[in-house]
Amino acid sequence: MEKRLFGRTGHLSTIAIFGGAAFWDITPAQVEIVMQQVQDAGVNHIDVAPSYGMAEERLGPWLKSRRDQFFLGCKTMERTQSGSWNELMNSLRLLQVKNFDLYQIHAVTTEKELDDATRPGGVIETMVKARKEGITRFIGITGHGQLAPRLFIEALNRFDFDSVLFPINFALYAREEYRTAAQELISICKERNVGTMIIKSIARGPWKNQTQTNTTWYQPYTDQEMIQKGVDFVLSQEVTGICTAGDITLLPMILKACSNFKPMGFGEQEELILKGKELELFF
Repeated sequence: MEKRLFGRTGHLSTIAIFGGAAFWDITPAQVEIVMQQVQDAGVNHIDVAPSYGMAEERLGPWLKSRRDQFFLGCKTMERTQSGSWNELMNSLRLLQVKNFDLYQIHAVTTEKELDDATRPGGVIETMVKARKEGITRFIGITGHGQLAPRLFIEALNRFDFDSVLFPINFALYAREEYRTAAQELISICKERNVGTMIIKSIARGPWKNQTQTNTTWYQPYTDQEMIQKGVDFVLSQEVTGICTAGDITLLPMILKACSNFKPMGFGEQEELILKGKELELFF
């Protein structure tokens, strides 16, 4: 699988980054099966969070003896210094590791949340302290929603984050304002050597009244052809990689798509963007 430099971290991350959200509710036996798939695909980067249900508790015993094989990123949704520090310590305990490669302010979706995170006494102080003490090497920020690209441009103006994580897919790029902001953010990240992780690459739309057949909170594409197109579209942008979707049944298809990735030409991208205009956004 192709690897790309994850910004200033110097790590060559696989273009598929295992998203721990898939372990929301999973048995230890399933963890062994799924992580064998991850290893077989050559994935070398894991992204996990306390808000992902059973993920930390289940992943910890498996990861304990394999820590040096992965670039490990974790997150916190706490916005205060004290609350986030406690959550950081708990994540280390559950994952049975001594440190993270990347620790991220998680799910920042509004300017108020950004204000809360970066003010004195906010979670940013935990990030700086953790880096100083060697508990994390790098600091990142994550979020979703239509404000994400503009919000993270502002975040980078406030603090020198090492990475950002936000959504891209062809439906979002069909919205000119989002596309323009996302491209501007990617350009800034490239200039400042900031790593870029992308989520929602295979999102199709909201579930609405349909029966939810996957554990993702959005309705995903579930056929290999459209998953391949979604993955190829995102990875044809100047980003580091995609976080795999929060559903273990989709993981083999996403890993296959990443292994088979081929850059998508401008014309083909524009065709998908045109198709994306017909899709309803999931947020």
